[in-house]
Amino acid sequence: MKTTIPELALVVLIGPSGSGKSSFARKHFLPTEVLSSDAYRGLVSDDELNQDSTADAFEALRFVAAKRLARGRLTVIDATNVQPESRKFLVELAREYHVLPVAVVLDVPEKICHERNRLRPDRNMGSHVVRTQLQQLHRSIRGLEREGFRHVHVLEPERIEAFQLERQPLWNNRKHDTGPFDIIGDIHGCLDELTRLLTRLGYEVSPKSDGTPGFDVRAPTGRKAVFLGDLVDRGPDIPGVLRLVMGMVEAGSALCVPGNHEIKLMRKLRGKDVKVSHGLAQSLEQLEREPPEFRASVASFIDDLVSHYVLDGGRLVVAHAGMKESMQGRGSGKVRDFALYGETTGETDEYGIPVRHDWAAEYRGKAMVVYGHTAVLEAEWLNNTLCVDTGCVYGGKLTALRYPEREIVSVPAARVYCEPTRPLVPPAAAPGLSAQQQHDDVLDLADVSGKRLVTTRLMHNVTLREENTAAALEAMSRFAIDPRWLIYLPPTMSPSETSSVEGLLEHPSEAFGYYRKEGVARVICEEKHMGSRSVVIVCRDAEAARRRFGVGTGETGVCYTRTGRRFFSDEGLEAAFLARVRAALDATGFWETFHTEWACLDCELMPWSLKAQELLRNQYAAVGAASRAALSDVVGVLGQAAARGLDVGGLSARFQEKQRDVGLYVDAYRRYCWPVRSLEDVRLAPFHLLATEGAVHVDKDHVWHMETLARVCRADERFLLATPYQVIDLADARAVEEGVRWWDALTGRGGEGMVVKPLAFTARGRKGLLQPAIKSRGPEYLRIIYGPEYTAADNLERLRQRGLSTKRSMALREFALGVEGLERFVRQEPLRRVHECVFGVLALESEPVDPRL
Repeated sequence: MKTTIPELALVVLIGPSGSGKSSFARKHFLPTEVLSSDAYRGLVSDDELNQDSTADAFEALRFVAAKRLARGRLTVIDATNVQPESRKFLVELAREYHVLPVAVVLDVPEKICHERNRLRPDRNMGSHVVRTQLQQLHRSIRGLEREGFRHVHVLEPERIEAFQLERQPLWNNRKHDTGPFDIIGDIHGCLDELTRLLTRLGYEVSPKSDGTPGFDVRAPTGRKAVFLGDLVDRGPDIPGVLRLVMGMVEAGSALCVPGNHEIKLMRKLRGKDVKVSHGLAQSLEQLEREPPEFRASVASFIDDLVSHYVLDGGRLVVAHAGMKESMQGRGSGKVRDFALYGETTGETDEYGIPVRHDWAAEYRGKAMVVYGHTAVLEAEWLNNTLCVDTGCVYGGKLTALRYPEREIVSVPAARVYCEPTRPLVPPAAAPGLSAQQQHDDVLDLADVSGKRLVTTRLMHNVTLREENTAAALEAMSRFAIDPRWLIYLPPTMSPSETSSVEGLLEHPSEAFGYYRKEGVARVICEEKHMGSRSVVIVCRDAEAARRRFGVGTGETGVCYTRTGRRFFSDEGLEAAFLARVRAALDATGFWETFHTEWACLDCELMPWSLKAQELLRNQYAAVGAASRAALSDVVGVLGQAAARGLDVGGLSARFQEKQRDVGLYVDAYRRYCWPVRSLEDVRLAPFHLLATEGAVHVDKDHVWHMETLARVCRADERFLLATPYQVIDLADARAVEEGVRWWDALTGRGGEGMVVKPLAFTARGRKGLLQPAIKSRGPEYLRIIYGPEYTAADNLERLRQRGLSTKRSMALREFALGVEGLERFVRQEPLRRVHECVFGVLALESEPVDPRL
């Protein structure tokens, strides 16, 4: 005998001791699905038969059951459960988590129970116990459905042996249906607009070829329409809309969920006492002219509709009025009510309409939720939810969302068919800002604090420790720019493995070897500029900045450091800087080429002293000045001593070497410094075009980035510096030698060195994601980092023992987080989702690692 139960349910086993409940559970359910009262008595008291521990055992059992049901896991309760009062809390638990309670009754004769109990020494109980349990069971078995159990299966011994369990997906579970979909908002009888919208979406709509009322609809290959309910009431051709939608659903080219207007119409068509209001009169009047068979088919069609659907592996949820995360994919009266009406506060507004709780403003679910019900002027994203009811019947638009493209498609209403009771949307709290931007005005501490696990496309999960997120939050809250600009932080960069070349700590051969070993065919070598890493976001104008970033009036962009701090303390200098970048983009037709109003650039800003003035003055310059003064005196005294014939051994030569090293040290950091009196003294070298509207450009190789930005730089070569680069074929020994010679030339004239990257922006090797870049720095630059005397044999040997594993791990994780944050921003996800990644990069920066790497 095959019996079906819902795939998500609270299964309550009911039967006296000895009826075989535990054996039945072991046979038909996973061990982790079964929660046994005996086992929980053992957990809390070390004795499964200790009846004194029953209260504590059931408290623990209920806690675990609640956690399982909250996570959407089928749960089985293995206890006698023969009394209504012992089952009451289980039915309430199922209702709380919107799952179906299922009763499985093992009605086994008393004699069999006694025989089984005698074979179990630990079940030495009087015969009266089983007799009483069976009496309690039989007195209440007929009332199980009244208690709230949606499915009841009563099994006698022969049926228990033949029992076969089949788990049935819930009606709302269409995770296997991946689309693509065209999700259409409230139609309300606007047939002309519906046919125009379907045509725009690529559907072919024509009258039925056999002359009967209705339509033949041919969907674009692979696509399926999804109707969000409220097909009826108020509009001019309700039967036409019903025929079109019903026909598409029957043909398998559409899905439909019910709206509150359909449910009311169905009840009226079936003779229920329904108040005729809110447009129902138009539906009844138009349907009265239709054959009775059509009206009956309409009622049956509506009755068969499912409250909501979970689609595409759980990534998409569709419902008429929306769906909270805790209700998605579940079945209960409350779920159906929420899908139809949303959630009201119990109050009414000045128009007499119920005030609805803004569930979307609090939504934190992973699934995209697309819904209708409440007419709005424009379809706007809010926390990965979208309302596509744009008030067609009120003279607005009929709107669809193309999924997964996230493209919003609308057609205007031909006219006003019904005057709205109230304006489609209340006056905006902040005119010009989107719903998401208004909601993102205040960030939630819980979204960035504590231990976190961030899922990224490039590296799956990245773990952030609580102590590191606390450090990041401290830095961000005290020093960071306006968080609405903060969509990306660049990753740290690992150096190459320690070089075996005499006198050198780093050399490009090790970087080439790393990528060659990982199967990378070609790399790009870029000159490493003597500046500071900076992120530049520039918008076409102030209105574009406000529209896309939600910032204050007059702001047009920002330039910030790799830790999220504003680069320029002088607002006038920053404004002039951004205007200069914008002018170059204007001159090269950048906005038109990329169909964008903003751009995010990864750059080097020079001179280094612009950002590091205090570091230079208090650390490098202080060391250089003090060392030069002291060593000059020491060398002078040693020279005088030697002139008098005193034996100073090798001291004179050693201190002269120290003096030479200090001179090289001072010369090295001075190359990075020059006075900045105006913007004419600043240079910007962009090397990544990270993102524009609708695109994160990590799918292009580095040559594309270099050439794209070089064209922009040519518009203002006095200010913008195109980064020199070479592409190296790692299988070509001559090309590799040429790359090494180029590095020698760069570092020989005091340059910092170069950065070696795989030609592809993201590359994978034998074990996953490869280092996005490896820096190979010259010996004189490293003198700044490690000190004037780092090239001494003993010092260099000690430095060769430096470990790179932590730095490299950090670089990969930060790279994955940075790309993920940009992709979330471009997808117009909530700012909290973007900042999860941005804060993650800064949190990783507080992990202990040698900063000189």
